Amino acid sequence: MRLPLFFVLATVMIDAMGIGLIMPIMPNLLLEVQGGSLADAAIWGGILSTAFAVMQFLFSPVLGSLSDALGRRPVLLISLLVMTLDYLVMALAGSLWLLLVGRIVGGITAATHATAGAYIADISKPAEKAANFGLLGAAFGAGFVLGPLLGGVLGELGTRAPFYAAAILAGLNFTLGWFVMRETVTDETRRAFDWRRANPLGAFRAMARIPGITGLLWVYFLYSVAIYVYPAIWAYFTAEQFGWQPRMIGISLAVYGICMAVVQGGLLRYLVRWIGERRTVLWGQIFDFGAFGILAVISSGSLALLLIPISALGAVVQPALQGLMSRAVADNQQGELQGVMTAVHALAMVISPLMMTTTFALFSDPETAYFLPGAPFVLALILMGIGALVFLRSRSSVT
Repeated sequence: MRLPLFFVLATVMIDAMGIGLIMPIMPNLLLEVQGGSLADAAIWGGILSTAFAVMQFLFSPVLGSLSDALGRRPVLLISLLVMTLDYLVMALAGSLWLLLVGRIVGGITAATHATAGAYIADISKPAEKAANFGLLGAAFGAGFVLGPLLGGVLGELGTRAPFYAAAILAGLNFTLGWFVMRETVTDETRRAFDWRRANPLGAFRAMARIPGITGLLWVYFLYSVAIYVYPAIWAYFTAEQFGWQPRMIGISLAVYGICMAVVQGGLLRYLVRWIGERRTVLWGQIFDFGAFGILAVISSGSLALLLIPISALGAVVQPALQGLMSRAVADNQQGELQGVMTAVHALAMVISPLMMTTTFALFSDPETAYFLPGAPFVLALILMGIGALVFLRSRSSVT
């Protein structure tokens, strides 16, 4: 299982690399394509992110249920092939509308995170689920180490170079998966595909019938909306507040990726053993709460870099929540659960980019009555606090 596991983790890592590769150049790319101000670019950046998230929301339960019926292998391989072609289209796009189409297709292919999570659930014992889900988070963090660094460097060559790099990476991973990926869905765990359960509403209803899941899904949703403040406005926030260029933005994201990989790939395993999954979630929320509060008012770029390791400690929340919920469902529902969780995360991505970029635009406009580029972090702080209260009120056999 080592090579197939490597392929699945590499898929998640390359997904993150693809995102990280283009993040440093998005402000310049949007200004190049449509002109206008940085605030205008931030709004369009939010629209592109929202389109991506809407597709991920709609298709995550579909691909999760398909992987329960057809297997993890075909879902992952076909999605990687389409992803490769999509990045090539975006590399050649000369209009906002073609970029929008690229993000729509990209959102569908990115819905395979649910299938990757289901594969991890397939090969994990119940007590190992949270720690192994941490490996997915670590792979995502590792992608952020390489992605922004490469994106920042390649961005100096032109705004299209990172898209070509992302296409190459996705294509290479498809080739690897074709040769090494083995199926983990067996005749005993295979479940017939049902559109009534594969659409988001049907999948949510099915999960809601499992005791304790609904409250945890609300916590996961609020956490996802709040934490998406980083990819939604980081490039715009640091350019406005600190005057950072693409190279520095890429370095800062890479530092965060390194710290997140260490936390989720190493520290999380010991933290869950020591204090349990529930307390791990609570401590992660506390660290996020503090990081948001500081970033909201910070004026020093150097201090922001020093804060990154502390903010990365909040990365334990997501895999700990995944572990709690995965242990509550049957083996033949793992793909469905991961599809629902990915859909919840995608729904948060529908809401968060527009919410965060609009807040940034309102408080960073030269004519604003109160200039506060860090205002989106205040909003994220409030949402994280509400999520913590919901989690504290949740009491069930799951937690």
